[in-house]
Amino acid sequence: MDSNKSAPEIILRAQGITKRWPGVLALNNVSFNVYAGCVHAIVGENGAGKSTLMNIISGTYPAYEGDVLLRGEKVSFQNTAEAGRAGISMIHQELNLIPYLSIAENMYLGREPLTALGTIDYRKMHRDAAQVLERLHFTEDTHKPVGELRVGQQQIVEIAKALSLDAQVLIMDEPTSSLSENETAVLFGLIHELTAKGVGIVYITHKMDELTKLADYVTVLRDGNFISENRVENTTTDEIVRLMVGRERKDFFVKQEHPKGEKLLEVCGVSLRDSESRNKYKVKDVSFDVRAGEVVGIYGLMGAGRSEIFETVFGVHPKGTTGVLRVKGEEFMPKSPAEAIRRGIALIPEDRKCDGLVLDMDITQNISLASLKKILKFGTLCKKAEVKIADLFRSRLTIKSHSARQKTGELSGGNQQKVVLSKWLLTDPQILLLDEPTRGIDINAKNEIYKLIDELAGRSLAIVVISSELPEIMAISDRIITVCGGRITGEFTRDRFTEENILRASLPDSTQTRKNS
Repeated sequence: MDSNKSAPEIILRAQGITKRWPGVLALNNVSFNVYAGCVHAIVGENGAGKSTLMNIISGTYPAYEGDVLLRGEKVSFQNTAEAGRAGISMIHQELNLIPYLSIAENMYLGREPLTALGTIDYRKMHRDAAQVLERLHFTEDTHKPVGELRVGQQQIVEIAKALSLDAQVLIMDEPTSSLSENETAVLFGLIHELTAKGVGIVYITHKMDELTKLADYVTVLRDGNFISENRVENTTTDEIVRLMVGRERKDFFVKQEHPKGEKLLEVCGVSLRDSESRNKYKVKDVSFDVRAGEVVGIYGLMGAGRSEIFETVFGVHPKGTTGVLRVKGEEFMPKSPAEAIRRGIALIPEDRKCDGLVLDMDITQNISLASLKKILKFGTLCKKAEVKIADLFRSRLTIKSHSARQKTGELSGGNQQKVVLSKWLLTDPQILLLDEPTRGIDINAKNEIYKLIDELAGRSLAIVVISSELPEIMAISDRIITVCGGRITGEFTRDRFTEENILRASLPDSTQTRKNS
C-alpha cells in the first residue's frame, strides 16, 4: 500500500482470508481494509474473488480461513442478519428481490415493523420505505410489486433496502450496472453524504471511470490473490487494468473494418402502443436498417425505449405493434419470438439471469435450449450430441467451467453471458440483437465479447447493440442511433462519433429530429 499520507481509521479489517470450494481456491490469503469516511474500490476480473470476499465479510459465507475484525474486535457472522445487526450491509449485483411482493415488503422483509398487537405495521413500513426511496429520487408507489419494475428500478430498490439498515459498513457490488446516468449521479451524491457521516463504503466495479470520480482507495484482486492496495490519486487507470489482467491496456480491442453487404434488416415506421394507455407509445415511428457485416449501436437513457425496440422486432408484443419489418427485402412482422428465430433473428436480453438462462440447468442444456431439433436422434434428445456442441462453444468462446455439465448459476457473470451468446449462435442467426451484452462483467470478459461481435460482423451477420456505456458503443459500432421517448433522435457515422454529440441527441430536450450523417 502507498503510504504518502496517513490512513484514516480502519472500521473493518479482513486478514489472511482463504476460501475453498471443491476443486477451487476462490481466495488465497487475502487481506483488505474498510476505512471510515472513505470509498474503497475493489476491482478484478470475474472470478478474481471480489464478491466471495464481500460475501464473507457480510455473513453470506460463514465458513472460511482467516479473521475479520470489526473496530478491532474479532467477529464471525453466521448469516447476513447477524452482520446487519453489527452494522454491515451489502447491495448485491444479482438482485435478491421477490417479484410478487411490494417494494416496501421487499425492503423490510424479515424485519417488518410491528404494531402493539404484534402484527405487521404496513402503514409505517410503507411510510419508512417512501422516506428512504425519496433520498434516491425514486417516486414509484411502494405498494407496487417489484416484478413490475424495470431492472434499473429494481436495482434502486435493492440499494434502498441496504440503506434502510443504517449500516456503518456498506458494500456495493456493481450498483450502477443497471442505472441510468441520472440515477447514477443521485447514487454518487448519496455516497458522498454517507462518507461525510463516517460510513465506510466498499465499492466493487468494472467501470474504470467510476474510480476517479468516487474512490479514495483501490484494491486489485487477481485469481483469488491480493495484488495491490493504493490511493486512487497515486495510480492510473492503465496501471490498474494492467494489474487486473496482467497485460497492457493497448493489447485490448481494436475494431476491424468489414465490407458491408445487403440490407438484412429494415425497420420501417414501427410503433408499439403502451399496454397501460392506448394513447401513449413505448416506440413511435422507428425506422432504421442494418447491413450484413455492420454493427449498429443504439444509445439512449434508461426508459428511452431501447429494449422495447428490440422486443418489437423480436415479436414479443405482436398485438400492440404496427409498421413493417423487412428481412433480406421480404416483408415480415413476427407474431412470436419463435417466428423471429425461424427468420434468423436472435435476441440476447438485458437480464441474462431472468430472461436468458435457466440457472439450475447445466451449460449443455442452456446452450441447446433454443435449438432442440439439432440434438434430436430418432425423436429423442441425444445427450452425446448436446455435450459435443456445448464443448465446441466452451472452447470457441473460452467459457471457464470445470465441465459442460456445470450448472450455469455457478458461473461468473462473464461466463454466463457467453453461455447466452452460445445458445443464440447455435440458432445460426443472420441478425443479432444484443441488449447490454457486457452489463456487470469485467474488462477482460468485455474485451472478449467485443472481439466476438467483431468476428461475427466479419462473417456477414447484421448486428444491433444496445449499450449504456458511451465509450463501449463508440468502440464497437459502425453507426450509432440515439433514442429518446421511444423515437429516433439522431444517427451518426463513425467519423462523427463524439460523446458530446451522441449524449446531446439522446437527452429529452433534444430537437427530436433525426440527424443523418
